[in-house]
Amino acid sequence: MIPISFSSYHLDFFWEGAVLQALKARLSDPNNVLQSWDPTLVNPCTWFHVTCDARNRIIRLDLGNSNVSGPLAPELGRLQHLQYLELYGNNFEGKIPGELGNLKSLISMDLYGNRLEGEIPKSFAKLKSLRFLRLNNNKLSGSIPRELVTLSNLKIFDVSNNDLCGTIPIDGPFATFPLQSILLPDVNILLRWLVFSQPPIPIKNKIILFLNNVHLRI
Repeated sequence: MIPISFSSYHLDFFWEGAVLQALKARLSDPNNVLQSWDPTLVNPCTWFHVTCDARNRIIRLDLGNSNVSGPLAPELGRLQHLQYLELYGNNFEGKIPGELGNLKSLISMDLYGNRLEGEIPKSFAKLKSLRFLRLNNNKLSGSIPRELVTLSNLKIFDVSNNDLCGTIPIDGPFATFPLQSILLPDVNILLRWLVFSQPPIPIKNKIILFLNNVHLRI
């Protein structure tokens, strides 16, 4: 008899498909955009809104503007090869799972335009490949984690239209952003951020803050 073995290639099929099924189980999908996510189809690379690499590993999940609602599944943190997480423009709610900080291959995370609340996970500091982080237009609260200053590849960081407070980090990528968009609820909060930033935000950083339609350079 020839022994049967399962390579990591086939195990990726199994685990990654199970992760997406866990997400689907949590969501309301009135437009049936997830109809193709059929557990009887072993390879999730055949499903809509899923992109895989040459080795059939999921590298992109794109559910932008799909009218789905519900909480984010912490199981998403198991997609070790995922590079793009595009979940913008939906009705995702609840807290952002800290497990998303385990997506070590992630380049872009777009969660903007949802109803997410709670704090930005400190675990995002582990996303060393991350270049684009857009969390704007949610209900996030708390401060920007100072741990994010270790994200040396970060190029775009958008947390506008949230309920954030506290100080703005000025180290790491925050010190070199040519453009930083942080929308604050009103001028009083803007001034509180500027006055109580420790140390004070230096003018040389040329950070641009967006306050509704008012651009303030500091």
